[in-house]
Amino acid sequence: MKLQELLDKEIDAIGDNHVGSNSEETPIKKGAFDIPDKEKISLIQEKVYEILDILGMDLTDDSLKGTPRRVAKMFVNEIFSGINPKNKPEMSTFENKYNYGEMLVEKNITLYSTCEHHLLPIVGLAHVAYISNGNVVGLSKINRIVRYFAERPQVQERLTIQIVRELQKALNTDDVACVIDAKHLCVNSRGIKDISSSTVTSEFGGKFKKEKLKREFLDYIKLESDLK
Repeated sequence: MKLQELLDKEIDAIGDNHVGSNSEETPIKKGAFDIPDKEKISLIQEKVYEILDILGMDLTDDSLKGTPRRVAKMFVNEIFSGINPKNKPEMSTFENKYNYGEMLVEKNITLYSTCEHHLLPIVGLAHVAYISNGNVVGLSKINRIVRYFAERPQVQERLTIQIVRELQKALNTDDVACVIDAKHLCVNSRGIKDISSSTVTSEFGGKFKKEKLKREFLDYIKLESDLK
């Protein structure tokens, strides 16, 4: 049996199951950043043109002729920019001089990501909390970290873990938590086409594993009132 036939058979066996890797790291191949972004855009533009052409679209039409380029630039510079570590925001921390010892919660962080199984949007809200171990981080940095890890082909479970791990490392504390409530268009717009469901994932580190503190955090964010 030819290699392509074996691959097709394996993919067909998986079907629509959402299978993820065992690693908390995004699966990125070696040498992924050897090609400059400008060259990547040109190469992706060619592939997008081929896909649309195979589908039967008339790419001489004024409405479509710029689409391959626009999609390529969007992939590299926007929705998949989080693949490249050069785009990772700096996580400068500051001494907690005011000795604030309670949890800090940044809730309702708008989240846009892309499902790595169908390359369709994930749209929702992230809620992040931490307890200072002597350091604090600027509030906007939390939003930027959420966006950085969201802007790549993703699995929501992995995304939740990555946000927590990065903040734990930056703040030098295990006491970090994250809850994400999001809609997946691979569920909402294709397949089962269920427009009302959303997916909730959570990761609780350190003191947030204790039921009392976990409940306090969840009471703060009040998930049921955030998404319609």
